[in-house]
Amino acid sequence: MNDLLFRNGTVFDGHRFLPAGTVVRVRGGRITGVGQAESLGPLGSAEPVDLDGGTLLPGFIDAHAHPVFAGHQLRHCDLSVASAEPEYLEIVARYAREHPDEEWITGGGWELPAFPAGVPARQSLDAVVPDRPVYLPNCDGHGAWVNSLALRLAGIDARTPDPPDGRIEREAGGEPAGMLQEGAMALVARLLPEMTDDDNYAALLAAQDRLLSLGITGWQDAIVGRMPGEIDATGAYLRADRTGTLRVNVVGAQWWDRDQGLEQLPELLHRRVTAGRFRATSVKMMLDGVAENHTAALLEPYLEADGCPARQSGSGIDFIDPAQLPGFVAALDREGFQVHFHAIGDRAVRQALDAVAAARARNGPAGGRHHLAHVQIVHPEDIGRFAGLGATANIQPLWATHEPQMDELTIPFLGERRAGWQYPFGSLHAAGAALCAGSDWPVSSPDPLLGVHVAVNRSLPADAGGTGQDPFLPGQAIDLATALAAYTSGSARTNGLESVTGSIKTGLDADFAILDADLAAIESREICRASVRQTWLRGRPA
Repeated sequence: MNDLLFRNGTVFDGHRFLPAGTVVRVRGGRITGVGQAESLGPLGSAEPVDLDGGTLLPGFIDAHAHPVFAGHQLRHCDLSVASAEPEYLEIVARYAREHPDEEWITGGGWELPAFPAGVPARQSLDAVVPDRPVYLPNCDGHGAWVNSLALRLAGIDARTPDPPDGRIEREAGGEPAGMLQEGAMALVARLLPEMTDDDNYAALLAAQDRLLSLGITGWQDAIVGRMPGEIDATGAYLRADRTGTLRVNVVGAQWWDRDQGLEQLPELLHRRVTAGRFRATSVKMMLDGVAENHTAALLEPYLEADGCPARQSGSGIDFIDPAQLPGFVAALDREGFQVHFHAIGDRAVRQALDAVAAARARNGPAGGRHHLAHVQIVHPEDIGRFAGLGATANIQPLWATHEPQMDELTIPFLGERRAGWQYPFGSLHAAGAALCAGSDWPVSSPDPLLGVHVAVNRSLPADAGGTGQDPFLPGQAIDLATALAAYTSGSARTNGLESVTGSIKTGLDADFAILDADLAAIESREICRASVRQTWLRGRPA
């Protein structure tokens, strides 16, 4: 088996840019040498791989994504390709015409700013699909747009109380408006036709192809397991691993049922998978919702648009009892599980850190690599706790920019002081926090280069899908090497795979992304112009 020699380009090794002239030798799917050509011994038989002045870096690893859910969206009524209500309705109407045999119209991917106050109406869906139920989650998965028939089948009317973990948006007279927030989604989702194993498998393979095209060679699926009303992707991953069609390394975060306690631990242990390309070794705990619908958990109440404390939404929702959370996390930590927290608001972030502290105190400091995803609003007093507790900040950089969801649905209701605490990547890094990075796809684009661009610039040009506005809290930007490290070695470490992938060093798998631009020389505002020319898995083009 001949050596391969990657040459004639810049090399980022997962931590830093290596000196000019660095080459990388690969044999049998693994990296066998990194350095100047003359230092690697005889290379006469090595087959050259010309980087053509671009950049070789470890394959990106998305530390928080929902690929199977995204794959279903790609294969059903996909609204992510549009951004306004008339376009959404046209897509829904066309999909319904082209799929007359489908009992329900499902899919999703719409954006909150397309509707007044982020709340769509059932009547507009009724106008295009009056005869079948419609259930369309928005792009962040924290709310769903439904038509009148779906509400009627679920028995939801003016007398239906809000569930403890959600809200039914209502018209002035109390009738449901057609938007279900958070836990209220399950009132309709429980009626959806169950996805078959073949459906989930096809969705996984479609998503894998999409992610590989972007240089992504691994990820953590942020929800697998038995989440009520949602897809359980576990079977699809196990099937793909068994048949050899899962080409990447995946960690699955099993869903923690917020309505149960430690009585679910035996099932989590039973469903844990510890070998193969798919390993279900993490547990997903969703502590709160999102700021845009006022369900993110805050230390102080939301504001009304006039600056006064909010009268209805209060300070958000705790999805898991904060008094019991430390005990839950300590028990999971003791059993060797990693905990993957969804923590948006500053109260949720603090609760997660308190729970990690309890686990460290009870079980010792060498426990799981627990990580807090999203960390949108972090109280300044909690910034330094990440490093001290060994808790990783799992960042979604693409969100740290000015856009309508931020400027119209978030900042006015947080107020100037708290708005300035959002996505504090720079402060976390300066305080020594470990960083990993992901996209939350299909909530936002899975393209890691767009996320890296925003991490460095805190803005995104309009022609790259952003708004082109001034940077959002530019003091919280991080440098290019730090952003790339979060998406490569940082995410590999979070997934427990740093001895396998995530860096370019001798002995690791040759999982690479080859870019068409020299990232070491590019201007920061041009990062988003770079693209992945080729993806390699274990020494072979993907």
